[in-house]
Amino acid sequence: MSDPLVVIAALPGVPEAVDEARQAVDRLYRHRVLRRASPAVSAESSLRGARASAALEGSDVALDVLRQGQASDPVVQGALRASAALGALGPVWRKTPRQALARLHTLAAVGLADESSLGRPRTDGSLSGDSSSGDSSTAAADLAARMDGLFGLLGSGTKAPAIVLAAVVHAELAVLRPFGTADGVVARAAERLTLVEYGLDPKSLVAVELGHLESPYADALAAYLTGTPEGVAQWVRHCAAAVSLGVREATAICEAMQRG
Repeated sequence: MSDPLVVIAALPGVPEAVDEARQAVDRLYRHRVLRRASPAVSAESSLRGARASAALEGSDVALDVLRQGQASDPVVQGALRASAALGALGPVWRKTPRQALARLHTLAAVGLADESSLGRPRTDGSLSGDSSSGDSSTAAADLAARMDGLFGLLGSGTKAPAIVLAAVVHAELAVLRPFGTADGVVARAAERLTLVEYGLDPKSLVAVELGHLESPYADALAAYLTGTPEGVAQWVRHCAAAVSLGVREATAICEAMQRG
C-alpha cells in the first residue's frame, strides 16, 4: 500500500469528522481578533493545551497557578516546556523527526527520568508510571521497526488530511511509549506539531489537548490499540472531535480578547 493513511482517511465516519473539524478551523481563522493578536491567542492556547496534557497524566493544575509560575509538579513543568518548544521544532519535525522527538522528551521528562535517559528511546521492556493506554509488551526490536514506520509516514508526502496523520502520530507514540516516561505528553505535543507543520493549524491556535481532556481519551486509544479498522476509525474520529473542541477553546480566547 503506497499511502496507508489514505485508507485510514476513508474509514467509516472519518471523512465527515475530518471535514467538520477542518471547517471549524477555517471559521476560527476568520476571527477578526487574529488580525492583530494571533501570537497572543497562540500563547494562551499553548498554555491551556499544556495544562490539559498534564491533566491527562493525572497532574491537574489551575490555569491561574500556571500563570503565576507556582506549579512545581514535574509533569506540569515538562508539558509547559514541551509546548513552549514547538515553534522552534517545526523545521526539525519535517526533516529529522527522530531528533525532534528526542528534544521533546528531553524537555518533558526532566524530574521523571534519569538524566542519562533523557531523549533516548528505551532499549528494553521497562516502563515508568501509568501505562494504562500503552502497550508495555512491545519489544525493543519491534519498537524500533514501528518507529521507523512512523517516521516514514511523516516523510511520505501522504495525500491524507493532516488530522489523520496527526492522529496516527499521536496514537503510535502513546501506545508504543518509546521512551518509557512522559510519552503521553510527548505524543500530544507531536500531534499539535503535526497539525501546525502539515497545514491545518499553521498559527498553532487550536488547543487540541483540551479536546482530548474533554473526551473519552483512554477509550479511544484502547480502540486504536486493537488494530481493527473499526478501532482505528474510532480513534481518528476522536482526534477530529478533539480538534473541534480545541477550536471552541481558541474561539473563547479570541472572544475574551475582543471584549478586552
